[in-house]
Amino acid sequence: MTNASRRPRLSSGLFSKPAIAASALCTGVLFLAGCATGGGGTDDTAYIARDVETLYGSAKSLLDKGNAPVAAALFDEVERQHPYSPWARRAQLMSSFSYYVARDYNKAIASSQRFLSIHPGNKDAPYAYYLIALSYYEQISDVTRDQKITEQARIALTEVTRRFPTTEYASDARLKLDLVNDHLAGKEMEIGRHYQRSGRWLAAQIRFQNVIDDYQTTSHAPEALYRLTESSLALGVPQEAMKYAAVLGSNYPGSDWYEKAYDLIGDKAPAVTAS
Repeated sequence: MTNASRRPRLSSGLFSKPAIAASALCTGVLFLAGCATGGGGTDDTAYIARDVETLYGSAKSLLDKGNAPVAAALFDEVERQHPYSPWARRAQLMSSFSYYVARDYNKAIASSQRFLSIHPGNKDAPYAYYLIALSYYEQISDVTRDQKITEQARIALTEVTRRFPTTEYASDARLKLDLVNDHLAGKEMEIGRHYQRSGRWLAAQIRFQNVIDDYQTTSHAPEALYRLTESSLALGVPQEAMKYAAVLGSNYPGSDWYEKAYDLIGDKAPAVTAS
């Protein structure tokens, strides 16, 4: 996935939910003392001692103006200069959100993890877990590349649904898990097809079976069953090929993959079909 293809998905909640949550954080701070307004110039980046309201307000103002990297640095400075202030905890999470907006995902993850290590039972913990999951999700690459990040996204999204099943974050995480699983299944399919092209039929069989075992609800399942039919015939086990073709026909009777499997069985194992 490229940044260009992911960024506009406002309807999926990918960016609207973090923005809403960040707004809620600031609202809570407004209740305490009010978000101060600050300039957006280079003076805001100077790490000089400032009162907490002014420092936090400057960071929030910069974030509102789209200068997320500098805002993140200033939110970090709130915690550094005023570690025992009621503002420090909120600044930690606002820093995580600012790094996320700036697409500095590694820092967003690290900042969120630090927040959770210090405040594991805080009411904003679900949002911190959600930010970690989104930061991995944003880095998912196409299926031709290593899928370590995709697997990390799957683990992080699953953690959100496990810990906070009734929250809006869990609802969004479940939607994204479907896409992540489809992506991981696509990687298995790509490797399996490569093995088939090189005549490594048993290795291909294992990859396609992984799709059926682990990702059977994804869009890749029909092709995986066809490829298993294909590989079974190449390995000389037509009975297994028939089994996979039958499962394909039972679950996806109108698919092109079933039509191909039916024709393949007829061509390669007519005796089995007749019997």
